[in-house]
Amino acid sequence: MAALIDLVDPLSWLLMACLVVLAAFLQGVGGIGFAMLVAPIAALIFPQLVPGPLLALGGSVSLLAALRERQHIVPNVVVCALGGRATGSLIAVLGMTQLPIAAVNLGFAFAILGAVALSAWGLRILPCTRNMILAGIASGIMGTLTSVGAPALAIAMQNLAPAQLRASLGLILFLGASLSLILLMLVGLFSLQQAMLSMVLYPFMLLGFALSGQLRHQVSLPLMRRLLLSICSISALVLIARTLWH
Repeated sequence: MAALIDLVDPLSWLLMACLVVLAAFLQGVGGIGFAMLVAPIAALIFPQLVPGPLLALGGSVSLLAALRERQHIVPNVVVCALGGRATGSLIAVLGMTQLPIAAVNLGFAFAILGAVALSAWGLRILPCTRNMILAGIASGIMGTLTSVGAPALAIAMQNLAPAQLRASLGLILFLGASLSLILLMLVGLFSLQQAMLSMVLYPFMLLGFALSGQLRHQVSLPLMRRLLLSICSISALVLIARTLWH
């Protein structure tokens, strides 16, 4: 494990550890935010983490959120979303194995911007069967490609009570991330080394989630949301520019 850490710039490790703490805190407070914050920055400075290790970390913190408020899970919403998520994950894996890396990077960046747009748009829709299946498909594609699968689901579920949203979304993201990881392993896109990378950052994820349990009722959610969307947008635009100029 020490040799693995030595392969990466210590400053990058420190930045990623801080980001994981903040992102896990955001996820614990609002049910969304982990991968949206970490993924675009990781793609720029620490690409080994995308998408597999971040799916492992994000799936774990989502499970913790679901367990904390498990009595508020809405089963029919979860089932419909997971059906769509499985379809979207298969589509994404097929694309990742057939497309050149530049196309995947551009797809990643535009998916991040799409996630930001969905989050900022604030559509008012109901979590009916059709909407949850469609949101699940979008989540599967974006989540497997970029590890950011929450925004489409959050839009479809926004009319649920906050506790229902956090718990149901957490369970969907955990099970969806698990499926995406299995598919990535089957096609050789999630290695043992990547699994070890995620384990090194696991304690920082637990720290961020623990802090969310203490402070989730004292945080300005609109302010945190604006900060999150701004960071995501800037990181995605930088990634697009870097890909096009190389």
